[in-house]
Amino acid sequence: MSGFGSNQVDRRAFLAAGGVALANAALSGCMPRRIATAVPPAPGPAPGPAAGISDTVGGAPSLAVPRISWDRVIRTTVGLRPHRESGFVLRAEKFDDKTVIHDYGFGGAGMSLAWGCGAMVADIALDQATRRAAVLGCGSPRLTAARQLQRRGFEVTIYAMAIPPDTTSNMSWAGFTPTSGLVTRRTPEWDAQFRRAAEISYRELQLLVDHPGYGVYWIDSYAATDIDPRSVTGNSIRDRYGEGGDLLPQPLWPERNEEILGPGDHPFPTKYAIRSPSLGIEPNLYLDRLLRDFMIFGGKIVIRKFDTLRDLMSLPESLLVNCTGLGSKTLFNDNEIEPIKGQLTLCVPQPELNYRVSGRLSKDAAFTDINPRSDGIVVGNMRDRGNWSLEPNLEVRQQNMDAAIQFCAAMRPALRRGQLTKSSRPSRAPSLGEFSGAES
Repeated sequence: MSGFGSNQVDRRAFLAAGGVALANAALSGCMPRRIATAVPPAPGPAPGPAAGISDTVGGAPSLAVPRISWDRVIRTTVGLRPHRESGFVLRAEKFDDKTVIHDYGFGGAGMSLAWGCGAMVADIALDQATRRAAVLGCGSPRLTAARQLQRRGFEVTIYAMAIPPDTTSNMSWAGFTPTSGLVTRRTPEWDAQFRRAAEISYRELQLLVDHPGYGVYWIDSYAATDIDPRSVTGNSIRDRYGEGGDLLPQPLWPERNEEILGPGDHPFPTKYAIRSPSLGIEPNLYLDRLLRDFMIFGGKIVIRKFDTLRDLMSLPESLLVNCTGLGSKTLFNDNEIEPIKGQLTLCVPQPELNYRVSGRLSKDAAFTDINPRSDGIVVGNMRDRGNWSLEPNLEVRQQNMDAAIQFCAAMRPALRRGQLTKSSRPSRAPSLGEFSGAES
């Protein structure tokens, strides 16, 4: 749900970028999401060249050109990321005879950190006498927390206003981007929680790669830029990715497993392109499979909306896991939490398109992010802090689509011979630190 707006991380500044991909907005217990399908297509520039087949010339990768045009738009989605300046909340709190374990506020990294935070929730829960738990919400952090509890022998019931495919997590860009939505007020204790969550989550997602039905896979990502990456001052993770570089353990700070492609060695309308492996996630497949796993292992689901803390205290379970995201503002008086609105537009799927790309035509052009999935080619670029609206922003939609259309139209046309590129598995497993600075 994995950014938009003016807030940029250092790596994007380094790439002369102006936006980040749509964050993985965590489901609010009180916030619905909206899919806008009735908005008429806006006129735009002529579509780029049709995707075709190309040879590998001079070592350049043979890439299909994305087919993005206004007549291929199928939907626009909006999601609200629950952001906290001091980061996600992971701790237990007593309310009379109830114990509440908070697990919310990921601000763009919920899909990435969910398995690890869920494991820590389950470890805290083991200190309780009961082996019955209620999980509030049914997006990615909630389903993974429920599964981690089940793995430790808990009987779990999920209470949620909506279930997949109608959660905010279903609206996410989706990928492994643990430092997405970096926090500004950190503590050593929080940093330790983050590192453990990132390490556990990375391992869990690796185990699901290409496992039937989960929609987790390796995919090549290209960052197109006119700046020679080797000319940038400071090449350490900390220098290149800003203050978030030290969120990951120092032994995991090697240079990214990336390949720098120079002029003529790639089809993009920029001088350079940086290719690196990414962990992709298909949110609709992934969440549906997690929900099925939860049900197979005896989980129960109750559709219910909670308006007050008193409503929560009426539940029969004495152990509650609070994954309500933005709903915690009302339910638990968390005045620090705020929304960061994200928006994605999807075009008709293109099966031969098997790479991601981000970049811009020039320093004055709008930035574009393009992510192919089985449910559509995702075009995203928005990060609107403090905006609670679930209505699509038509101006942003126009800007994002126009930028993507123009970028793809300027790509080197594919030839009608040879073989399409294959986004192969990485030659080695990228370290956790190599995902520092990636945005969802």
